[in-house]
Amino acid sequence: MNRHLTPQDPTPSALGFAMPAEWAGHAATWMSWPADDELWFGHLPAVRAEYAELVRTIVRFEPVELLVRDDESEQDARRRLGDLAQLRYHRVALDDVWIRDNGPIFVRQDQPDAPGPLALTNWKFNSWGGKFEWRHDDLVPEYVAGQLGMGHWDLPVVLEGGAVEVNGEGVALVTRSCLLTPTRNPQLSEADYARLLGDYLGAERVLWLDGGLENDHTDGHIDTITRFTDAQTIVTSVAEDPADANFAPMQANLARLREMRDGQDRPFRVVELPLPAVRLEGAEGRLPPTYANFYIGNGFVVVPLYGDPNDERALEVLRPLFPGREVIGLMSRAIIEGGGSFHCMTQQQPEGDVWPGP
Repeated sequence: MNRHLTPQDPTPSALGFAMPAEWAGHAATWMSWPADDELWFGHLPAVRAEYAELVRTIVRFEPVELLVRDDESEQDARRRLGDLAQLRYHRVALDDVWIRDNGPIFVRQDQPDAPGPLALTNWKFNSWGGKFEWRHDDLVPEYVAGQLGMGHWDLPVVLEGGAVEVNGEGVALVTRSCLLTPTRNPQLSEADYARLLGDYLGAERVLWLDGGLENDHTDGHIDTITRFTDAQTIVTSVAEDPADANFAPMQANLARLREMRDGQDRPFRVVELPLPAVRLEGAEGRLPPTYANFYIGNGFVVVPLYGDPNDERALEVLRPLFPGREVIGLMSRAIIEGGGSFHCMTQQQPEGDVWPGP
């Protein structure tokens, strides 16, 4: 029986839990099958083809727990994927595909030489400030906790997984444009967020960038622009055309990152990652393609590509940053029509024995 914990209970941090870095070992990757053609502006068949290739790639390296919302979705997924050895299907009511944001955020009580007990945090999800339907998606963390028999904290605070990037050593990166938007938690200040991320994700130092990409419906998630590749290395997106609306904010982020320090007052190694060179337009204006929305798993990194002149350049930047991992580029040209890519579509379950609660 998994136990529900509330803000009145001891926090994860008080019990020694913290969110592991993405490169820590995974027990599985949780994903949600794309289902709504209207949300994909008529591109659903092409989206599903790209998504199936993403699932097939990840399942080569680690188990995938795939949520499907109805008969049609499950039949389509099984037709494209079959019954792969490390793939398990779950029938769950869903609104959309972005499980990074609506899914659980796992925390672990690490030991000095081994992964410790694993729990999860269940934050509120309101579809990036009420932009789309969300009520089914907001229930996914509870479903996952029930499937795993896992203790978890239920929090009355809106927070998406793509809004927080951690290095596994107490540092978290976030953006003001996202967390401080009035459609999420208008009552919360930067200091309030720092306390919450410390108490519930183990962040000892929260570092703030100002904003993200033009026309990003997440209001500038950190995982679309700036990522840790190890505890001391940050890769950050840059635009190369001074006339591009993304040029100035990305340069401001770059300058700020170069001034930042970790918990031991050491500067980070900051690596520039080009944005795609060609401006992409979708049904609702400019699309926000980015190579920073990669996903790190057991022995691999999967990077979204767009058929852009900078695709190979981006892979060349990223490969040396992940020694011992296969850096794999996969097409995301149809997927980006929905506003996100591979990191947005995945949520890692770290290794660790299930913690049922105190």
